[in-house]
Amino acid sequence: MRIEADRQACTSSGMCALTAPDWFDQDEADGRVLVTEPEAPDGEPAVTAAAELCPAGVIALR
Repeated sequence: MRIEADRQACTSSGMCALTAPDWFDQDEADGRVLVTEPEAPDGEPAVTAAAELCPAGVIALR
């Protein structure tokens, strides 16, 4: 599945990086989401959890 994130709407909570560090990180300058690996296996539990836990709902899985 493809991982997309809306950096402008990100609130810098860091839940994505804590939940799925193989796919997400935070920008050192502003704390906003960085997708470090834009592809994940379909149904990858950590990525799915990161999208569900994002308080701003900025992570889309396609």
